Formats: sequence, C-alpha cells, structure tokens
Amino acid sequence: MKVAIVHDWLVNYGGAETFVELWLRMYPNADIYTLVYDPKKLKGHFENVRVYPSPLQKIPCATKIYTKLLKFMPKAFESFDLSGYDLVLCSSSSCAKGVIVPPHVPQIAYIHTPMRYAWDLFYAYKKRSGRLTRFFMDRWMSGIRQWDYISSQRIDTIVANSYYIARRIKKFWNRDAVVIYSPLNTRRFYPDDNAVKEDYYVAYSRLIPYKRIDIAINAIKGTGRKLVIIGGGSEEKKLRKLAQGDSNIVFLGRAEDAVLRSHLQRCRAMLFCAEEDFGLAPLETQACGTPVIAFGRGGACETVVDGKTGIFFKEQSAASLKEAIERFEDMDSHGQFDRNAIIAQALSFSEERFKTEFSQIVEETRRKIALQHAE
Repeated sequence: MKVAIVHDWLVNYGGAETFVELWLRMYPNADIYTLVYDPKKLKGHFENVRVYPSPLQKIPCATKIYTKLLKFMPKAFESFDLSGYDLVLCSSSSCAKGVIVPPHVPQIAYIHTPMRYAWDLFYAYKKRSGRLTRFFMDRWMSGIRQWDYISSQRIDTIVANSYYIARRIKKFWNRDAVVIYSPLNTRRFYPDDNAVKEDYYVAYSRLIPYKRIDIAINAIKGTGRKLVIIGGGSEEKKLRKLAQGDSNIVFLGRAEDAVLRSHLQRCRAMLFCAEEDFGLAPLETQACGTPVIAFGRGGACETVVDGKTGIFFKEQSAASLKEAIERFEDMDSHGQFDRNAIIAQALSFSEERFKTEFSQIVEETRRKIALQHAE
C-alpha cells in the first residue's frame, strides 16, 4: 500500500512531529508532503524519508517566515498531486488537511485543532499582532475561513485528538469526528527510580503567545519559589524581560531529551498554563512520575486527574495559578499524589492503543470507499 503523509510544516521538532514519526513507524515506506521543510532544524529526524515541500519552499527564508504565508497555504497544499497513492493521511492544525485527493483514494485527517487563528482565537491573535498583520488579517481571514470549511467537507474520515477538539470540529466545520487520543512516547519520557525530588517547578513548551508562560512567571516571581523554563520561541526575549529581577526563574532554552526528562523526573510539579488542544506535555510529565498543575480547560482536562495526578486552576491568570500552587503544596505535603498512580495514568495513553484504534479506522474507511466505488 502506497501511503502519503501530509503535515503542515517541518521546521521544528515538537509534539506534532513526534506524531508524524509514529505514522512513519506504522507506514515506514510513506512519503511526506509539507509546506516547508528545514532539515537542519530537524537533524536526526526524517532523514531517510522522502519529503516533498510545496512551491513556497523556494521563497527566500521560507522556513522562517512561513507563518506569514497563510494566504498562500491553501493553493500550496492543493498543488500536491496525490493521485498515485492508495491512502492519504493528513496531520493538521492548519491547512494540511486541505489537499485534493481522488474520490477512490481514502483521505483520513488527524486534526490536532482547526486553525486557531481563523476561528475562536482570531481576536486574541489580532490583539497581539502589529498593525500590518492586523490589516491583512481583516482582509484575508474571511476567505481563509471559507476555504477551511469547504476543504473540511472533502475529508473521508476526521479523527480528533481529544473530545475538546471534536467539539470544535463540530462547531466550525459541522463534521463529526472519531476521537483517538495522541499517544505518549515512552521512549522519550519515563520515570527514574533513582531520581530525587527537588523543590522547583518546570514550565516547558514552545515559547509562543498562546502557551502563556507569562502566567507561570508572574505566579512564581517574588515568591521565593524556583521555576525552570525549558523551550524556545518568539516570546523568549519578552519572557526573559518579564522574569528580570528574580534569580529563581531560570531559562534553559531548547534542551535535549535527557535534560528535559531529568528535570521532569526531579521537579515538584509542572506548570501548564495553555488552553491546549490535547497537550502532550502533561502526559509526558506524568510519565516521569511528576504531577501537573494545569489550567482547567482544553485537552488537559482529559489527561490529568484532578486531585490524583495533578490539580487544575480555574482562571488563566497568575493569581489563580498562584492559589493552585499553594493548594498543591498543601496536598503534596500530605502525600496525596501517588507516583505509581501518576505513571499509570500516563501509560494508559499508550502507542499500542493508538496503533490498534487508528488501524481500525483506516480499514473501516478503506472498506467504505471500496464499497462506494463498487456500486
């Protein structure tokens, strides 16, 4: 079976890219189609795979300015000729699901989220954008929304990474989605029985606006607690400036797996402030035997068990997080968070479960389309 995997872009290594690697383990001879590809940033990944970038790759500095090319993304993905494949799999949080696939070829889209900046987070993105960006957002986004909706109707089977995302898919595309949780990579994240817990917190993610690392900084700053921030991104300079004056807030930048894993194994808890679509970070933290203090909205509500493997804070604010940290410390001092239960919760999101459930969806979709074309 000849398989094509379509992914939004390959410019950094994160949760979405680990997901593509999972599909490659399931379909090792698959080809990858993507908007732009930066092999230097992804050294050690996808090197033995045929990767086909879109025509936008030819634009100077395309792998750096790709987010500014939203207007041209639909045409770029529709330019891919996928007629020679037996199965097309799309990993999408933006435009990848909008490829044009022949009617006899099954197309299954795993939706990490409908594009946030076009729908429910449009106004939040607009507020944080400069004048020029706002100008183009007002003029282009209506057309992008129309294309996003229309292209969603071409997909044979939509799979959502959480019930939270399934509700958003229904809201914006009026499509039903099968929910299959993203799996945990236990080769990267696992407990260490010899690790000694230390009195500090970790916040790790790409340092971009919606991750809300600023909330973690403001909740910790001036309290005497220690916070280690792991990751890089467009917000790094702003966040470092916000943390100035408190030597207990430490930035490690992008860290290798061993460094990240060690910090997650040893820290007291991980602070997760985003309203995330699914959010692998809470699962990865729990796999290391560490509880999570998470904003109580979005995918984290489906992966963290309140009062058992972590706790939630109600408002996306520093005051609410600070109160939750104090509550967590009281609960933790009374031994409420059992390490084995935390690890067990993470392991219930296994790769084997995902492979079984997703393979079943693939076969059901292929049978359905085969029957339709046999009529």
